[in-house]
Parts: sequence; structure tokens; C-alpha cells
Amino acid sequence: MTLKKLFHDRLAVIYDAETRLVGALEKMAVAATCTVLQEAILKHLEEKKDHLIKLEGVFEKLGAKVNRKTSEATIALLYESHEIIATFSGFPVINAALIASVQKIEHYEIASYGCLRDWAVVLGFPEVGETLQKILDQDKATNRALTELARTRSNLEALSEAVISDLKTTTKL
Repeated sequence: MTLKKLFHDRLAVIYDAETRLVGALEKMAVAATCTVLQEAILKHLEEKKDHLIKLEGVFEKLGAKVNRKTSEATIALLYESHEIIATFSGFPVINAALIASVQKIEHYEIASYGCLRDWAVVLGFPEVGETLQKILDQDKATNRALTELARTRSNLEALSEAVISDLKTTTKL
């Protein structure tokens, strides 16, 4: 096996991950009870669609057919997000849970795109490396925005819900 083979294999996996995310992010946005979070997720959905187009361009630049290989990691992360939605839907804590879920996915993608970018450069495909860097930059920006939203709003709302619930429980006779 070669680095080139590894590169093409992992490129097919990240293409599958992006494809799955396009289908899942809309459901996450619907589950969010915070308008700001809904908008952030929907913005990221549009970025994911653009990532697919960019990845198709990468395959073309490499002279390869667009290939998709099952991303088991993405399947597992999306399963967890579906479980979170089923468990916490309708409660303010859903927003904190959704942010954590999307960030887990972003961290997986950030690691994947970082490796792919480096491999593209080493393999002599600097233009492909630049394209992958652009995708990586968008995913990092999404992660930073979600962290800020969690710290300034969603985590506090989830905590407030817990405090209110505790007060209701302790004040009953």
C-alpha cells in the first residue's frame, strides 16, 4: 500500500461523511430550540454542500472518478446525534447537546482534512492541498462559532433549566 492509495481511500471516506452530513444537519437544525443555533447549523449545511462540490473538484484534479466509501465514524457520530435528539428533544438542554454533537463531528472532520491536506502537498498536489485547507478553515470556523454559542448561551440555558427543575423539586412539600 502507498500514501497515494491511502489518500484516495480517505478522500472517499470524507466524501461519504460530507454526504451524510448534508442529510443530517437539517434534522439537527429542526431539533434546536434556539434560533441562533438553528441558523448556525443551516449555514453549516450550506457549507457542507459546497464542500461536496469542492471534493468533486478534487477528484477531478486528481484525474479520479468521484468515489464514496462508508465513513463508519460519521455513522456512529450521527447515530449518537439521533439518540440525543430522541432523548432531549423539546428541552432547552437540547441546544447544548446538539452543539456537542456537531462539534464531535467537526473535530473528526478537522483531523481528517488536516491529514488529507498534508498528504496532498507531500504527493505533489498543492492545489488540492489549498482546496482542502479552505474546507478545513470553514470547519474550524464553525467549531469556534459553536464554542462561542455554547459558552455564551446554550450551556447557560441548560444550566438554568437544571436550576429551575431543582427549585421545583425542593419547594414541593
